[in-house]
Amino acid sequence: MKDVALQFSILWPAFLAGLLVLATHVPLGQQVLSRGIVFIDLAIAQVAGLGVTLADALGYQTSGWQVQIAAVSAALAGSVLLTLTERFWPEVQEALIGVLFVLAACIELLVLASNPHGGEHLKDLLVGQILWVSPQALIPIAILYALALTVWFGMRGKLGHFGFYVLFALVVTQSVQLVGIYLVFASLIIPALASRRFAPSWKLAGAYLVGIIGYVSGLVASSLFDLPTGAMIVVTLCSAFALSVLLVKDHGGAVTAKG
Repeated sequence: MKDVALQFSILWPAFLAGLLVLATHVPLGQQVLSRGIVFIDLAIAQVAGLGVTLADALGYQTSGWQVQIAAVSAALAGSVLLTLTERFWPEVQEALIGVLFVLAACIELLVLASNPHGGEHLKDLLVGQILWVSPQALIPIAILYALALTVWFGMRGKLGHFGFYVLFALVVTQSVQLVGIYLVFASLIIPALASRRFAPSWKLAGAYLVGIIGYVSGLVASSLFDLPTGAMIVVTLCSAFALSVLLVKDHGGAVTAKG
């Protein structure tokens, strides 16, 4: 019984973190998919991670406000850059997003080259530490995500390209530090892909369901088999998507979203 209680005490904050990530990433992921800019999340997440790495290299504490400012500033700068490239070179926007991702990743590797803990730091940014999140740390994130959802569902028709990129950057910045780059990408894209099979009135609910199944099964499997949690959740999200392909009749049609 003690082992069960200990596992529950570890897993339920991680599950809450997953629900928070899904709450914002599912609708934003549908928008990303409808715009055909699938790798924007990876690029912005990597740029935000670069901001965290630079702040850490300057000696600031990971949980300090200076790191948050650095991450948000880097992500917003990346968003402004992508807004400009979408305006002037829309025909190669996806390629430029890929270039931004690779550039940010390589600069991050250069910054970490002289850091004896660079490998561990890079691993944390990629796969996250969702299993060790504290409930108290989720409170400010929940407030930010609630504001983001209010703006998205209340004003998305008025946001325009720049507003979307800014909102996206603010959300992804926190998500990267919470669950890592890989899980940010998976949370955005995999449920959105699954939602394409659902009837129009069920697309959002279906995407949330696939995401929740993926997170719950990933957390449980990680706990049972003592495997890396972030990587396990990515695998189970893909499994949940495959299950939706088998069980849900394909209604066709792309995910549509205004903005």
